[in-house]
Amino acid sequence: MNNAINLTIILQLVGILVIIAEIIIPSGGILAILAIGVFGYSLYIVFSQVSATAGMLFVMADLVIIPVLVYVGIKFLAKSPVTLSTRLSRKDGVTSQDVEQNAFLGMEGLAVTDLRPAGVAIIDQQRIDVVTRGEYLEKETEIVVTAVRGNQIVVKQKE
Repeated sequence: MNNAINLTIILQLVGILVIIAEIIIPSGGILAILAIGVFGYSLYIVFSQVSATAGMLFVMADLVIIPVLVYVGIKFLAKSPVTLSTRLSRKDGVTSQDVEQNAFLGMEGLAVTDLRPAGVAIIDQQRIDVVTRGEYLEKETEIVVTAVRGNQIVVKQKE
């Protein structure tokens, strides 16, 4: 009976480790199925070799621990260095891309392709993807940068 409890506790801990691995390693659900099997086998052992009361205690503990563990794991994963950042930022919160693109504000350039409304232009001797506010501009049109929104550089025809 003592060995059965020890084995059940070990299997429960292994199941928790497999759930943590499932959160970190994309396995397509294989590790989740393995975790369900480990938890199921540990519950089978405790119900068949220990007692129904102990089995119910393990079931109630699993019903609380597993969802909490998954929730905490997902929250941890979102903030961990394992995941990719959605923005490249410096410590002060300003991205290097914002600084570079804001430098184009007010500059003049030349449309390399037709802008319908998106296309390519040469601004400050750099080939850059640009958009207009909806108007069509032909190739070789002189343009001026009017706005920078996120990663979009908005241009209009030079007057």
